[in-house]
Amino acid sequence: MSTTGRANELTRAATSRSRSMTAFGIIAILLGTLSMLAPGVAGLSIAMLLGFFVTIAGIVRMIWAFQASSLARGLLTFALGSLTLICGIALLSNPLLGAAVLTIVLAVYLILDGILEIIAGLGLTGGVWLILGGVVSILLGAMIWAQYPLSGAWAMGTLLGIKLFFVGLIMITGGSVVREITKV
Repeated sequence: MSTTGRANELTRAATSRSRSMTAFGIIAILLGTLSMLAPGVAGLSIAMLLGFFVTIAGIVRMIWAFQASSLARGLLTFALGSLTLICGIALLSNPLLGAAVLTIVLAVYLILDGILEIIAGLGLTGGVWLILGGVVSILLGAMIWAQYPLSGAWAMGTLLGIKLFFVGLIMITGGSVVREITKV
């Protein structure tokens, strides 16, 4: 195949992928918007999905226990699998409690992440954006913590919605850039 033929093939592939990227970006924006409009439903859905995955992980870990190299290791793996299974079932049976626990974890994470971003920003020349990001992270964590337990499901749903919205914008922008590059 000639160099021109390969270049045309690459251009067609890039254009096709850029359209897919744009389509997925639009879907992400729509899902993000829906998540922000109904944050409670989205937050409970996250807790239930996590419960489903944790339940499956517990079952898999219990099955792996039978392949252990020793009885002690097998019993330990089975016990950990059982605990994982119980946690997954608890999340599925009471997603509100799961959302509440996840909210506490999220608030603590945001506060600690913000502190570390500020520390990192202070050590860098031009670290203003890190410091600003750290302050915003601490404020978000404090807001979630201050409104706990009411912030449970809505906090996760809102933050998921914001994240999906911005991921969608990035995907649409990326698709547009690829199309512009391939026109040259």
